[in-house]
Amino acid sequence: MKNKPIIIVAGQPNSIFFEILFKSIKYKKYKSPIIIIASLKLLNLQMKKFQFKMAVNSINSQDISNKKINNQSINIINVKLDDHYYSKKKLDLVNQYIFQSFEVAFKIIKMGLTNKMINGPINKDTFLNKKFLGMTEYISNKFGIKKNAMLIYNKKLSVCPLTTHLPLKIVPKKIGKKLILEKIILINNFYKNEIGITPKIAVTGLNPHCESVLKNNEDKIIVAPTIKKAFKLGYKVFGPFSADTIFQKNNRSQFDVIIGMYHDQVLAPIKTLFEFDAINITLGLPFYRISPDHGPNEKMSGMNLSEPLSLIRAIEFLDKN
Repeated sequence: MKNKPIIIVAGQPNSIFFEILFKSIKYKKYKSPIIIIASLKLLNLQMKKFQFKMAVNSINSQDISNKKINNQSINIINVKLDDHYYSKKKLDLVNQYIFQSFEVAFKIIKMGLTNKMINGPINKDTFLNKKFLGMTEYISNKFGIKKNAMLIYNKKLSVCPLTTHLPLKIVPKKIGKKLILEKIILINNFYKNEIGITPKIAVTGLNPHCESVLKNNEDKIIVAPTIKKAFKLGYKVFGPFSADTIFQKNNRSQFDVIIGMYHDQVLAPIKTLFEFDAINITLGLPFYRISPDHGPNEKMSGMNLSEPLSLIRAIEFLDKN
């Protein structure tokens, strides 16, 4: 599948995406052609704003199969963004534009023209409108995938939250043996197939120090027995570990991946350790889906101060596959 095109859904129109895209293109040459799915008008406006000069190759999905794409231009499939957006910034126009952009990307993937997709930052609160917890769940649903995992990947250490964007009071109700084992299997398969190793996986406990003043301690009743079962099945999985010490240098250096019980339990430490040097990979899909590990940061749009490293790492990962 090498050198198949990388399709990139631009995402939120009023975001830092085009700034970090231009910086990523300037950073290095990539072997795989890059196809942007976005508004051509918006691209031209952004190129003018950031004084970025490069040929633009306007294409359609049929041009991909005819190989009318190249590495010397910005290949773009135009998705119309209603002209009223530029004056009124209406939310419904933005959501319609993002939805149509993803539909184009999904069609290209289903046609078998590529298996590599990146999406730019999305304001999930406004786009998903509480219908899905996050983009991982939204994209998985579009392909009928029920078993998925959010892997925040760095070659030194990755993390996976067992539950994603849930209020903390709901988290204990969602933790179960089946879900923990599901994530372990998905992570193990990814590392074996894509990285070429059998990963060592640490699992945190839910409660501070894996202890609870309550009679029903999830760490003893659910987490520990599941780890024991997975280990007997041949997976290199250990724990549960206290979340306040597992990320210490001597502890984290023993593992490839740390599974946490909820979103910020593992994302806060990984972002502190690596900042923008990590990418969000959805496991379980029949294709590669990656996004930069940050949001649209609309407040910084147009300021030319945004760090492109996460998008660069996303493109690099797909460029080698």
